[in-house]
Amino acid sequence: MGKLVYRGIGFAMVGLATAGVFLPVLPTTPFLLVAAWAFARSSPELAEKLRNHPRFGRFLRDWQDRGAIPVRAKVLAITMMAGSWGILALTTRNVWVLGGVAATLSAVAVYLITRPNA
Repeated sequence: MGKLVYRGIGFAMVGLATAGVFLPVLPTTPFLLVAAWAFARSSPELAEKLRNHPRFGRFLRDWQDRGAIPVRAKVLAITMMAGSWGILALTTRNVWVLGGVAATLSAVAVYLITRPNA
C-alpha cells in the first residue's frame, strides 16, 4: 500500500477515536492504536505526534514499548465483561450461547491479566 493510503487510514482512525471520546459506544483506544500503526508506515512525524499527545500518548507508548495496559483499564474491562455476561445470562436460556460467550470473555480476561501493568 502507498503512503497516502496509510496516511488516510491514520486520519480516519484518529477521526473515529475523536468521536469515541464523546460517544460511549465507540472505543477510542483501538482506533488510536490503528492510527499509530498506519502513521508509522506513512509519516513518522504524525506517529511521534500521537506518541507525544498529552492525553493519550502515555497509553500508546506503554502499549507499543512494553505491551502494558493500565490496571484501571484492566479492572474496568473485566468488570464490564462480567456485567455483560450477567445481563446475557438474565436474558437468554441458551446454554451454548452462554458457554461460548463465557469462554470468549474468559480468554480475553486472561489475556488482559497477563499483560504487564502500565
